[in-house]
Amino acid sequence: MRQLLHKLRVFIAVSYAEMMEYRAEILLWILSSIMPFVLMGVWMQASAGAPGRLGMTPAEFARYFLCVFLIRQLTLVWVIYEFERHVVQGTLSARLLHPIDPFWRFFCDHLAERLARLPFLALVTAVFFALYPASFWVPSLRSLALALACLLMAFLLRFIMQYAFAMIAFWSERANAIEDLWFFAYLFLSGYLAPLTLFPEPIRRLAEWTPFPYLIYMPARILMGQPTAVLRGLTVSAVWALLFFVAYRILWRAGLRRYSGMGA
Repeated sequence: MRQLLHKLRVFIAVSYAEMMEYRAEILLWILSSIMPFVLMGVWMQASAGAPGRLGMTPAEFARYFLCVFLIRQLTLVWVIYEFERHVVQGTLSARLLHPIDPFWRFFCDHLAERLARLPFLALVTAVFFALYPASFWVPSLRSLALALACLLMAFLLRFIMQYAFAMIAFWSERANAIEDLWFFAYLFLSGYLAPLTLFPEPIRRLAEWTPFPYLIYMPARILMGQPTAVLRGLTVSAVWALLFFVAYRILWRAGLRRYSGMGA
């Protein structure tokens, strides 16, 4: 375990140094992901025109979509595209020679990229509160602690889900098409487009048994200090993470037997 932790620290340090060479590109990626703020304007206007009918004030909608933006930035995963590229180009062979599962290298790349994003996210948050001072709030220490725990679980779940899908690259050159289909469900059921409280009751109850609400909606509510079934959310997330992890391991072993990249 000590050797694994040492290797992970080295991987994160190397990946962070690499990410810092692309600070401008990271900033552009962040600025290109402002859709939550567009949706915020729509819902703020709708709630102002119908006070009380949507269950949230304009300031609360502003806080919610700021949380959505930040959570989305901190849980963003692109491993399926990287893994597919390595399989198609045959460069996965070099990583298979390392005395550690490639899973950890991809995982550390994502963690390092999160660290590189933090200063930019702090800047965006400061500008947001300067433009919308009425939405300013300070989460309690309890809310912050719970939100961080849920955020970590959301990132782990999102990463394992996409990594399991990435294993399809051993059989198809378009594994990312599965992620594209999954992403539509993610948009509607995660709370990205609107708080789930605005959805019809049957859809909301159905969504609670899927992994999606726990990727954005639950951490956002916790940050805002709203009542949330945290234990249930973490339990459902853990079950889904375990299911996708088992699927990944099965597909990984089967995929390696048919992998024929250069040098394999």
